Amino acid sequence: MSATPLAAAPRGLTLGRTFLRPGFDYLVIGGGLSLLATPAILSASRSGAAWTAGLAPFMPLLLLLVNLAHFAASTVRLYSKPDAFREFRFLTMGLPLLTLAVLALAVRFAEAVGPHLMNLYLTWSPYHYAAQAYGLSVMYCYRSGVSLAPRDRTLLRLACVTPFLYAFFKGPVAGVEWFVPAALLAHPAVAPVRELLVLGLGGVTLLLPLALGIRAFVGGPVLPLISLLVIASNAVWWTALLYVEAFGWATIFHGLQYLAIVMVFHVRDRLALPGNRSGGLYHAATFYLACAGLAYLLFKAWPFAFVAVGFGMAESALLVVATVNVHHFIVDAYIWRLRRDPNYRIVTGEAPAPAPVLSPA
Repeated sequence: MSATPLAAAPRGLTLGRTFLRPGFDYLVIGGGLSLLATPAILSASRSGAAWTAGLAPFMPLLLLLVNLAHFAASTVRLYSKPDAFREFRFLTMGLPLLTLAVLALAVRFAEAVGPHLMNLYLTWSPYHYAAQAYGLSVMYCYRSGVSLAPRDRTLLRLACVTPFLYAFFKGPVAGVEWFVPAALLAHPAVAPVRELLVLGLGGVTLLLPLALGIRAFVGGPVLPLISLLVIASNAVWWTALLYVEAFGWATIFHGLQYLAIVMVFHVRDRLALPGNRSGGLYHAATFYLACAGLAYLLFKAWPFAFVAVGFGMAESALLVVATVNVHHFIVDAYIWRLRRDPNYRIVTGEAPAPAPVLSPA
């Protein structure tokens, strides 16, 4: 009696299981919309196209409604989670007080403390993007029933972290320039090495998503295409758009991505509450309005409180931005942990079960 041969493990790419509709997930959460828009943004940045000049007056409003609102979204999500004060005592009560103290100290001693706070925010930001890309890519794998071995997760994380390393060494502000004296970086023996390193990291950043896709066909596990799309989008944001100084668009796409996924989780949490009588559209609208309103208070109104007591508007506004960003990074790293959390049920559509910690932030 001959033994039955084992079936080969599935390989290749799959559309995967989305949260809403494939078109929405791929365009908004996956970042497909940003990839479609990037050629036009690059062309306009180089040629000074008229449509970019026409959009310029609306950019502050667009940034408020999308990018600044996404910073506020982590706080709204935190305080809207059931039992938030019991489960996240430090985040809900201690961290806000610490944040206020740090901001007051930074504004009071702006020349000494301010630059370091700004460098912390600017250095941490690309890592935050990288972690969000990793969290979303792995999240779609779990939702699609793809089992990732430790080696697979390591490769995905590497592909997500490379854009951070590229931005860290490229500068021109924060990153390596925060830690290494400018004179040393400009030394004839160091500057060419740094330039070569940045060039190599830029190439690797763009090639790794393609390499992961090829690996899925030749030796790795099947992967959801949207997981690779998330990674590729982040890679393009930190290379192509950063290169042509059009990074404002990348922050908008990043904020849109975050708002979309956090709203999915918030709405599903609300719909599952006992006694809920409102629909998903209502919960989505109220959540977004809370995010936009809080963003306005934090970024537009709060700096005037420091101006009212004698501090300058420029340092007040910049340091508020830096402080709120750092607060967002910290909160985000906790509210997306999936171990023993209802988030896991939303990701997989199953009952809660032990799962690796995922963190888009």
